[in-house]
Amino acid sequence: MTRETITSSRKRDHLIICCENPVEAGDAGFGDVRLVHNALPECDMDAIDTRTRFLGATLSSPLFIAAMTGGHPDTLEVNRRLARVAERYNLGMGVGSQRAALENPELEGSFTVVREEAPHAFLCANLGIIQLRDHGIEWAERAVEMIDAQAIAIHINSLQEAIQPEGDHNAEGCLAALRTLCEEFPYPVIVKETGSGISAETARAIRGAGASAIDIGGYGGTSWAKIERLRASDPRLAELGEAFLSWGIPTVVSLREVRKVGGPIIATGGLRSGIDIAKAIALGADLGGMALPLLKPAMESEDALLAAVDAIQRELEVAMFLTGSRTMRDLSNVRTYITGLTREMIETSD
Repeated sequence: MTRETITSSRKRDHLIICCENPVEAGDAGFGDVRLVHNALPECDMDAIDTRTRFLGATLSSPLFIAAMTGGHPDTLEVNRRLARVAERYNLGMGVGSQRAALENPELEGSFTVVREEAPHAFLCANLGIIQLRDHGIEWAERAVEMIDAQAIAIHINSLQEAIQPEGDHNAEGCLAALRTLCEEFPYPVIVKETGSGISAETARAIRGAGASAIDIGGYGGTSWAKIERLRASDPRLAELGEAFLSWGIPTVVSLREVRKVGGPIIATGGLRSGIDIAKAIALGADLGGMALPLLKPAMESEDALLAAVDAIQRELEVAMFLTGSRTMRDLSNVRTYITGLTREMIETSD
């Protein structure tokens, strides 16, 4: 197999594994968070405004369609459905890693379909930080141009790379590459983790390099250690994936740490409802990203995906009503109770 074929095949493997197997691990911490109930909300639930601003764009909801897929012909229809929903609801959307299409332009269709179906949506391109280091700004430019994106997400996935049979194990020079991109690139740069979370120390380094926003990608949702364990044909790699199933910073803890550093934040990693999105906003996030909860209905049909998004949005609006939040700004000021292990971890980090 050529390198291009391996990359594309891996994308299809990941999609199938996520849809056919339990791929979540750990606890993101949202069960330990309770929004303070307002028994006298003094607002009209039917007039609640979920609009929000993010990197200069006005979105109709903080629900963000997090990066999922692309790079294989079988992923095209999924991206088509996700894009249609992003356009219909005016949601932000990120595509999966574009490496496969950058290596083989014949695969670009699984990504370009997103802009075709969502001509007005806020789209984020996606490139791995290793590929950024190795190929420079040219690849970032091509990734943005491919889908006419308004921003680019540079994903960091050290845990997955460490376990993946084709993984890149040398992460030297990545921060310098990020700094160069942020200095020279005309588009906002979002740095995103993919399931292990971001600490306050790492967030300071990212912000110091000039990144416009951080997607925390915390522990407690889809586990790439679990996915690569299921995918591994080498027993040693499968055992390695098993050993690191509990590795990472839970999403709520990571959110509290990154909030100290400032700047726009996307909370991803284990958000499974509109209530979780409301909690994330109250804890300091600007957007709440979901992938797996939208991937499964997107694989089923567009109607199933629309029903899933409607349910999430309805839960968010009810949570806002019950906290007396007419707007997202109101929600961001709602008080929370945090208990259990999540509270212990936060107190340890403070």
